[in-house]
Amino acid sequence: MRITEIMAAQARYARCIDTDALEAWPDFFTEDCLYRITTAENHRLGYAAGIIWADSRGMLEDRVAALREANIYERHSYRHVLGLPLLEEEGPEGVRSETPFLVARIMRDGATDLFATGRYLDLWRMDEAGAPKLAERLVVCDSSRTDTLLALPL
Repeated sequence: MRITEIMAAQARYARCIDTDALEAWPDFFTEDCLYRITTAENHRLGYAAGIIWADSRGMLEDRVAALREANIYERHSYRHVLGLPLLEEEGPEGVRSETPFLVARIMRDGATDLFATGRYLDLWRMDEAGAPKLAERLVVCDSSRTDTLLALPL
C-alpha cells in the first residue's frame, strides 16, 4: 500500500464528513472495523473505553441513522485539516499510520471555533477492489476536555 493511496483515502474521508455526506462515511471502514475516539491521556494510560466506540461497520451505520433520525443537536459542520500520514509499519494485518488533524466547527450562525486537535492511529487494509479501508481508526484527541456536542464523527 502506497502513502499516496492513504493520503487520497484520508482526503475523501474528510470531505465526506465536511460535506455532510455521512451516509457514505461507514464505507471507509472494513466490515469488522474498530472506530474509537479517546483522549491522549486515556490512550497513554491504556484505557480501552472511549468517548465513542464502535466495533463494526453496522454500528457506524447505526450512528449515522441516529444522527439523521433520532438525535437532537444544534446543526453544525466541520472542516478537517489533515497533516501528512506517517506510515509506521506494514505487516500481515495491514499498514499502520499516524496522521495529525485539526477540526474546526462551524455553527449555523457562522461562529467558527477550533473544535478538536489530535491524531488518527489507523490500520489500513486493501479491499477486494484494491481500495484502502480502515480496519481500525483510533482518534486520539489532544485535549482531555470534550465538548458535549461531539455529534459528528471526527
